[in-house]
Amino acid sequence: MTQKIVMKVQMNCQKCQTKALTVAAEANGVNFVELGAEKDEVVVIGDGVDAAMLVRIMRKKVGYTTLVSVAEVREGN
Repeated sequence: MTQKIVMKVQMNCQKCQTKALTVAAEANGVNFVELGAEKDEVVVIGDGVDAAMLVRIMRKKVGYTTLVSVAEVREGN
């Protein structure tokens, strides 16, 4: 099941954004990572990604992180 996970991450500079995207991309099952509509959101799309574990890793390595949403991505018919 492919999931779309949106997290709000405390990112104050370009270096913080790069680090947040790198940390998210290294997680197991992640296929795609991008910045969200707001500058402090990270969007992760992947198969079998553990959202709680990802938030915990982001808090440890980047800074304050909250989980905004987790939704299933459906393929177009």
